[in-house]
Amino acid sequence: MTRRLGSGSLVIATHNAGKLKEISALLEPHGMKCLSAGSLGLPEPAETGSTFVQNAMLKARAAAEASGIVALADDSGLSVAALGGRPGVYTADWAERQWFEGDPGRDWYMAMGKVEGLLQEQGADVDRSCAFHCVLALAWPDGEHAVYEGTAPGSLTWPPRGEMGFGYDPVFVPEGSEQTFAEIDPADKHAISHRADAFAKLVAEQFG
Repeated sequence: MTRRLGSGSLVIATHNAGKLKEISALLEPHGMKCLSAGSLGLPEPAETGSTFVQNAMLKARAAAEASGIVALADDSGLSVAALGGRPGVYTADWAERQWFEGDPGRDWYMAMGKVEGLLQEQGADVDRSCAFHCVLALAWPDGEHAVYEGTAPGSLTWPPRGEMGFGYDPVFVPEGSEQTFAEIDPADKHAISHRADAFAKLVAEQFG
């Protein structure tokens, strides 16, 4: 039997205001008061895991232990079948500019180009199937935990299309659609996204 949250405070293990807002909107209707790890001054642990589950657990455990409050963390990314699941946990790292590539920061078009270049090296008939993954990890200060995994299967297209979304959205075509995530209305995207899938599982078990 998985432990349930009840109502009360929940630390969201993020320093990203956008992510806090998105997660709060999903959980506050269930009586949760969401606080960010950033607002509590909690340090960000290094993401040293080799899987999404390991990284999400690492962040949730660190926040729960430091705050004494139950914590929620997520880890997400893109896995491409023909690349052996890469970029996977390194999804954001592939967008980080090196010192010779310009100012520090993330360049998602550069990241999309890296993926496409590796696919094209395999020839015109390469398998372009892929999936976005999202893992949500809950950790209680006493060490108990729960994990929820969501996926959004699809395929990669080139060149990038659409102005909405972020990250690899302009090259990701979800299963059953002809539009990329960056061309789909955000509300429609959220309904079929990997994060929505993971949250639906969390809400069903924790508040159902």
